[in-house]
Amino acid sequence: MRVHEPASDGAVSLHTVCVGAFGTVVIVLALVAVVVAVASYWGSGRLYSGLGKGGLGMDHDERGPTAAAGPQSAEAQEEIRQMLEAKSARRVARGEPPLDIESELASLTTAAPEVDPALREEVRQLVVARNERRARQGKEPLDVEAEVERELRDLRG
Repeated sequence: MRVHEPASDGAVSLHTVCVGAFGTVVIVLALVAVVVAVASYWGSGRLYSGLGKGGLGMDHDERGPTAAAGPQSAEAQEEIRQMLEAKSARRVARGEPPLDIESELASLTTAAPEVDPALREEVRQLVVARNERRARQGKEPLDVEAEVERELRDLRG
């Protein structure tokens, strides 16, 4: 292996100049890359927050009147009736007795049945236990009846 020695007359060799210039170029490019990275990171915040927004985005809750219609609306009742008729037709095709569409429709569109008293008491016990934990943590207790109703509503779906 040959080692380059400096020129004997005190002049700097071409090899030394190239190595020094290469190091400078690498450092300058690294600094430029850091500046570009910082600028792109800083400027991308607005860009990324806007992604997915627009007409096809799902971040808004703009439903039309048909989507907001409850099971009591005429359109919803008609759609439920059509589904029940199709279900009845499939049953008849399998050789089973047809559905009583009117009774099925009435059972699907009536209000939710009363909650089982045992379930209500169990939920009440859970809410009371949650209130005791909150009191130990120094938090304000919840209204037991309102919380029981909220939990039961969440359970129904």
